[in-house]
Amino acid sequence: MAKEVVAQIKLYVPAGQANPAPPVGPALGQHGVNIMGFCKAFNEKTKGREGLILPAVISVYKDKSFDFIIKTPPSSVLLKKAANLAKASGMAGKEMIGSLDMAQIKEIAKTKMEDLNTENLDEAIKTIMGTARSMGIEVKE
Repeated sequence: MAKEVVAQIKLYVPAGQANPAPPVGPALGQHGVNIMGFCKAFNEKTKGREGLILPAVISVYKDKSFDFIIKTPPSSVLLKKAANLAKASGMAGKEMIGSLDMAQIKEIAKTKMEDLNTENLDEAIKTIMGTARSMGIEVKE
């Protein structure tokens, strides 16, 4: 018989830097999860991906055990990293603060494919281009 899931927690945690401080500690603590156990497992699993913020979906079971899935980084994080930007434009559409070429957009789309709601690479590229446009990043053909 499968374990009964009592909670599903979604967190954005920097790769290799999970610690009991907020947001991890309070989110897991209220469900009685071993916080240090999660931090050690997460940091081990994300070693080598430092600098990226990774979404984690944590399933908490009735016996207070847990497991988690690490998803791909948000598109905005990948776009900022590729364009060497600290933050997105405050006036997207009016002010372009960076540019990427189609090869870089295609690489980001390939990275995000498993978490996007499409199986078609062209559609994934359009999705990433839309995110870039809304951040003030110009896409050069």
